[in-house]
Amino acid sequence: MQLPVALSLVLILAGVWSLVVWPPFLRRVLKDPRARDESGKPTRFMTVHIMLVSISMVLGLATAVVGLRTLFA
Repeated sequence: MQLPVALSLVLILAGVWSLVVWPPFLRRVLKDPRARDESGKPTRFMTVHIMLVSISMVLGLATAVVGLRTLFA
């Protein structure tokens, strides 16, 4: 697939942004008191946020890969 260089760079930037922004967010979520109940078990708060971060990072990686492949194709 051929894309203009500017659009390839936008995809790469969007992918890198996701890979940079989400890990610190997840660290804050894991430290949040709502992440575990009184017995130390993960709560829905933690589970939902782990899924959100995981999916966002996978999509961010895919976006960056598409951007790189279109840039160097």
